[in-house]
Amino acid sequence: MEKPAILGGVPVRKTPISYGRQYIDEEDIQAVVETLRGDYLTGGPEITALEKKLCEITKAKYAVVVANGTAALHLAALAAGFGEGDEVIVSSITFAASSNCVLYCGAKPVFADIKPDTYNIDPESVKKLITPRTKGIVAVDFTGQAVEHDALWKICKEHNLIFIEDAAHAIGTKYKGQPVGSIADMTCFSFHPVKTVTGGEGGAITTNDEQLYHKLMRLRTHGITRNQSEMVHPTDARWYNEQVELGYNYRMTDFQAALLLSQLKKLDMFSARRKEIVEKYNAVFADMPEIFVQKEIPESDTTRHLYILRLNPDKLTCDRRQFFDALYAENICCQVHYLPVYWHSYYEKLGYEKGLCPNAEKYYEEVMSIPLYYSLTDKDVEDVIHAVKKLVEYYRK
Repeated sequence: MEKPAILGGVPVRKTPISYGRQYIDEEDIQAVVETLRGDYLTGGPEITALEKKLCEITKAKYAVVVANGTAALHLAALAAGFGEGDEVIVSSITFAASSNCVLYCGAKPVFADIKPDTYNIDPESVKKLITPRTKGIVAVDFTGQAVEHDALWKICKEHNLIFIEDAAHAIGTKYKGQPVGSIADMTCFSFHPVKTVTGGEGGAITTNDEQLYHKLMRLRTHGITRNQSEMVHPTDARWYNEQVELGYNYRMTDFQAALLLSQLKKLDMFSARRKEIVEKYNAVFADMPEIFVQKEIPESDTTRHLYILRLNPDKLTCDRRQFFDALYAENICCQVHYLPVYWHSYYEKLGYEKGLCPNAEKYYEEVMSIPLYYSLTDKDVEDVIHAVKKLVEYYRK
């Protein structure tokens, strides 16, 4: 039996491997350079081209690109009309931005539990949380797997709720063959460097609703419009624009858009490689009783952003922290996604307490994310698998 490096054994790797990483090639670099040499650095043709490309990929009628994924969520929540006195049901296992966007609007996040096998929001938990104040749902495609759209749409229609899909993890994913981005009332994407495609930073909202689209476009740029039909004091003066509501400066630059356009050309390639790595991991870990493999619903054709390694505490002598630190000692860098949002100290100050979502809390105690990205070599994947097997064998009860 191999001795873990943390206890004095030899590490599986000599150099660290990160849990996530962008892939930038010469085509991406040249796309940015050409834009920097052009006439527009912001508000130019690359933005329009990117929005058109996102509509092609997602099959949505409209796309609005913004500075980052959090900006996308904020604008979606504003466009939905969330405000003081409203409640919005959100996923409990997600990055804090998914619920912070509700707070930004003055509304109250209400946390739904997750399913213990898929780790996505549980529609049955959502049903139990609905009150006369409930105005919408922000459901996260966690790890890239699509949420249960049919069940969530049924709830939304029964209670007249706005459905915002947080697809920060899910560019390229399909639900029953339909691309994520064209299903919910509004879908929000993130293009942070660890995501499948990146603009450095960047985000987008897609929708099929023309009214929501025009509102999102205004909110992105200070609430200012040049459209006479939206003005209180219309004029055909070429120089005139008018602020008709309170908006934000959430614009994306053209050079970020150029990078993202170049990245999107490789989306199918990125997606295929991620699926290949997930299959390699699953093939090994599914046969290990010490590890739980995330279940995928048959409706979701998933481009996976994260691979979650979940430990079975009944089969191991170590806890998650020990296993996490031991993997790091093997030079396999990992991360935890995520702390239940309401466990953050800021949410504690707002009055949220532990115990709200038992499945989410148990999940948090047992998981870590292991490396998953396009440029992982087969040798890298083998090293990750070797390190996990090594530690499982050592800590097995």
